[in-house]
Amino acid sequence: MDREQLMDEVRRQMPERRWQHTVGVMRTSIALAERFGADPGKAELAAILHDLAKYWPVEEQVRAMREAPMPPGFGADDLLPYDAALLHAPLAAHVAESRYGVKDPEVLDAIRWHTTGRERMTLLDKVVCLADYIEPGRDFPGVERIRRLAETDLNAALVAGFDSTIAYLMEKGKKLFPLTVLARNSLLDEMATAAGEQ
Repeated sequence: MDREQLMDEVRRQMPERRWQHTVGVMRTSIALAERFGADPGKAELAAILHDLAKYWPVEEQVRAMREAPMPPGFGADDLLPYDAALLHAPLAAHVAESRYGVKDPEVLDAIRWHTTGRERMTLLDKVVCLADYIEPGRDFPGVERIRRLAETDLNAALVAGFDSTIAYLMEKGKKLFPLTVLARNSLLDEMATAAGEQ
C-alpha cells in the first residue's frame, strides 16, 4: 500500500476534524524530525497512523486489544482504569503492523507511545509525541510556550507537554497514568545528564 492509499484508508476511519489534526501532526513531525535529526519518513509514517483507531467504538478497541499481543502493563485492562482514550495508541501500533504491514519497530513504538510516553524515549518517540501536542490545530493554555521550546529543545518541550497533561488531569481530579510520570522523570534525568556533560 503506497502513502496515498494509506492516508485514504486512515482518513476513512475518523471525522474530518481529526483527519486535519493528523495532517497537522504529519507536517509537524517532519519539521521536528528535520530539526532534531530523526528520520522524516519514519516520522511521517508514524504520524499518519498514530490515531487510526481513535474513533473505533471503545468496545471494539477493547476486544481487539484483548485479542492482540500487547506490551506488559499496557493491555486494555491495564489502561481502562485510567482513561479509555489511552487505548487507541497501542491498538494503532498493532493494526499498523497486522493490517498495514508496518514492520519497522521504531515507527511502531512511536505510534504505541505517542499518548503516554515511556521511559528512555527514542528520538522518533519524542518527535511524534511532541508533534501530537503542538500541531497547528492545537489550542490549549501553554501551547505557545511549548511551541517556542520546541524550536530549540526537544526534551524541554516534551516535559512541558507532559506537565500540561498532568496539571490538567490533576485539576480534573483524574488519575495519572504512571508511565507518563515515569516518562517525564526520565526526560528530566536525560536533561540533567546532558547539562552535566557540558
